[in-house]
Amino acid sequence: MTDALKVVPETSNVSTGVRDTSAVAKGLADVLADTYRLVFKTHAYHWNVEGPLFYAIHNLTEEQYEDMFAAADELAERIRALGHMAPSTLQAITDNSVITDADSLPSAGKMCEDLAADHERVAHRMHALIEICDEAKDPVTEDLATGRSAFHEQAAWMLRAISKS
Repeated sequence: MTDALKVVPETSNVSTGVRDTSAVAKGLADVLADTYRLVFKTHAYHWNVEGPLFYAIHNLTEEQYEDMFAAADELAERIRALGHMAPSTLQAITDNSVITDADSLPSAGKMCEDLAADHERVAHRMHALIEICDEAKDPVTEDLATGRSAFHEQAAWMLRAISKS
């Protein structure tokens, strides 16, 4: 094995003016965990939805999980840019997420309501991250969290609009 293959990732000191990279990285890790859990849950509902609104829900959830999957990479890369390690185990994702699995597959309407509530939970955590970023003087992560919060707020609205009776 060459020396290049023996390099082990580690945290590093970053001097960009962010006051508390640890707090920001922890907040990012939490929303990354939420994002990953919600990607899977959204994808599972996407696979299993049935009923007259199948096409609309199937397509909407596909757009949403694709967006969140791409966002997960951006969130993890921001953690690394701050000098910290991104979560590297499924257990870390599960332990740090506020997203939970449904006990059983719900109806199409309940799927939409459940996902809407989860998007609101993630938006709330994004808002908390924005506050941490403001205190840490980290406008880059604050901007990222603001954009992600807008996505989750819009996703919740769209899902609630579908499930309205």
